[in-house]
Amino acid sequence: MDLKLKDKVIIVTGGASGIGEAIVRSAVNEGAVPIIVNRSEDKGKELEKELLDAGHQCLFVQADLSKKEACKKAIDETVSKFAKIDVLINNAGYNDSIGLENGSPEQFMESIQNNIFHYYVLAHYALPHLIKSKGNIINISSKTAVTGQGNSSAYIASKAGQLGLTREWAVELLPYGIRVNAVLPAEVMTPMYRGWLNSYDNPEAKLKEITQRIPLGQRMTTPEEIAATVLFTASEQAGHTTGQYLFPDGGYTHLDRAIGS
Repeated sequence: MDLKLKDKVIIVTGGASGIGEAIVRSAVNEGAVPIIVNRSEDKGKELEKELLDAGHQCLFVQADLSKKEACKKAIDETVSKFAKIDVLINNAGYNDSIGLENGSPEQFMESIQNNIFHYYVLAHYALPHLIKSKGNIINISSKTAVTGQGNSSAYIASKAGQLGLTREWAVELLPYGIRVNAVLPAEVMTPMYRGWLNSYDNPEAKLKEITQRIPLGQRMTTPEEIAATVLFTASEQAGHTTGQYLFPDGGYTHLDRAIGS
């Protein structure tokens, strides 16, 4: 299936590792032009060089997205080089385990700043360009936004807020023909997830405990499967899909997990 993404300029935050990197790599395979927005300069430059050396168009923008000025910089540098924005994929964020009992009000607000503030700010500054291109926005949320997790109040509040923004923007931007959707990964094997597993005394036993609860295939979702869902949703093939929450999770969120045991 031709997703018709050739030469589309796609901003991917957190684009140098994990799910973001998978989206970037899938985007260049479709002929798109990914903008790799990432806090880590080393990872971002390394991925940019690899893709440029392979003959792909791309751009790396180093940015701490908790700062408004950095968000604006990412938009401005993209437009300066490529003169347009077709898709904004809000993906950057991390679970900092700030809970109700084990956190403070100050930590809660800092986590909100790190995990949802930039979703709004990037969309705000990208909007004039998305109106011109009749583009779309995809917010990467998490299954924890609808299931909860425990000891993660700030992260869950951010992820649930991203879902609220998805529906709100889908309504607000209807007059411009701009679609807005959310993708909610569940158990995805990324370097960050592997690091979390390794915090247990027996990581492989913990992994087996988790995968046994995933109904479809009793296995983790791959970053590439998330990327495929994201890029299809961003494409003209999903041209009448807006305000939706998509769950590429092997049935983990909505099917009875007991069937996987």
